Amino acid sequence: MGFFNKCIKTLETCLSDAKMRKLRVEQVILVSGSTRIPKVQHMLQEFFDGRELCKSVNPDEVVAYGK
Repeated sequence: MGFFNKCIKTLETCLSDAKMRKLRVEQVILVSGSTRIPKVQHMLQEFFDGRELCKSVNPDEVVAYGK
């Protein structure tokens, strides 16, 4: 659980550093292996107030396009 909580803390720090509120995030696109972990998905969905996560995008395409 410590690593999962650390992921959320890192997300909070990123948003804070960007001076952005989570409500302004339009879409959450999951990329890479660890985002495929059900617990990570659940915690991200809770963090973003139940918003649906985008899991259908090819991770290589997202990185290539820089979304």
